[in-house]
Amino acid sequence: MSKNVIIIGGGIIGLSSAYYLQKEGHQVTVIDKSNFSSGASYVNAGYITPSHFMPLAAPGMISKGLKWMFNPASPLYIKPRFDIDFLKWSLAFRKSATAVKVEKAIKPIKDINILSRELYKEINNSEDFNFHFEKKGLLMCYKTDKVGEEEWKIGQRGIKEGLKVENLSLKEVGKIEPKANLNIKGAIYYHSDAHMTPHDFMNQMLYYLKSNGVVIHANEKVIDISISNDKISKVITDNQEIVCDEVVLAAGSWSPLLTKKLGLKIPIQAGKGYRINVERHTNITIPAILCESKVAVTPMKGFTRFAGTMEIAGINHDINPVRVNAIANAAKSYYNNLEINDEEKAKVDCGLRPCSPDGLPYIGKSSKCVNLTIASGHAMMGWSLGPATGKLVSEIIANKKTTLDLLPFHPDRTF
Repeated sequence: MSKNVIIIGGGIIGLSSAYYLQKEGHQVTVIDKSNFSSGASYVNAGYITPSHFMPLAAPGMISKGLKWMFNPASPLYIKPRFDIDFLKWSLAFRKSATAVKVEKAIKPIKDINILSRELYKEINNSEDFNFHFEKKGLLMCYKTDKVGEEEWKIGQRGIKEGLKVENLSLKEVGKIEPKANLNIKGAIYYHSDAHMTPHDFMNQMLYYLKSNGVVIHANEKVIDISISNDKISKVITDNQEIVCDEVVLAAGSWSPLLTKKLGLKIPIQAGKGYRINVERHTNITIPAILCESKVAVTPMKGFTRFAGTMEIAGINHDINPVRVNAIANAAKSYYNNLEINDEEKAKVDCGLRPCSPDGLPYIGKSSKCVNLTIASGHAMMGWSLGPATGKLVSEIIANKKTTLDLLPFHPDRTF
């Protein structure tokens, strides 16, 4: 049965949900406060990452976070502040950072990443799309033996999960990436991963949706929702009121602002990430993560992107030049003869990634609202998990058996 579905949020999760919902015959409206050209869905590293099966909330991350708190250039910066939602999130993060909970998270994270990778391929193979998509894997490049051992331990776990992973020496890395001139000891090579150029996909998806009857409201902010009998009857923006049968909340870091109106508590903190584009030839052909610096490097369509840092400091888009320089310094350190110049750094941009405390996204319906489907909290995997989340959202709204078990992603889960 066709339903009138409103999607709040026009990032990768919102547009992917719209794609699968319109294919099911629903009337879909997407509302976003931006003009569909900025935010985390446009400035991310473009990775599809089955390799990233370890959640952020892992044993040892608390102590690392405390140490990094005093280093403004550190890969992870958590700004201490007296904010009740932040304090609750921090406590939940701490409870989630155990070996037992990490073990439970590994398979669901890996499975949803693999599903999404295959769906990206399926979309690209359709006659409606022709976006940049390459499956060249991912190099986890390390400079120290200690980090190399830590990464290989994770790589060995990946092998147990069915992924193809190799431990490469510098010489072996040079055979597959001969001209990049890497200054490293070696790399863990995940063959499972793919990469894209985010704005390339987003622009094509937006065009497809508009051409297929999806209503797009840009630069429009949702300010309220009308509720009766635990059901949303209409969504109120700063411009209009829209009646609906179903609502999909895909508003990323802003999602908790709306769930509070329903008495729902889904802990999310915004994790700011930065990106620098180098629009000149770099000889980099395989995506890489510079492990010690936690910087992602992606050869995109016509340029190379350097992205990194996780800055948990509330919702803001302030650019911290110290963190920008940390990304540029990492590029120079890992790639000989590569220096990001001041002009390139001046064009830096940032986006906010919605982080759940346990590293798993929220996908599903809460018991507190019968016609709301939540699709948020994807953290650094939002791009990777877009199509999989969209497909699951469409299955939830159609009351179909879902492709994956949704229990690990349930919005009502406790921490």
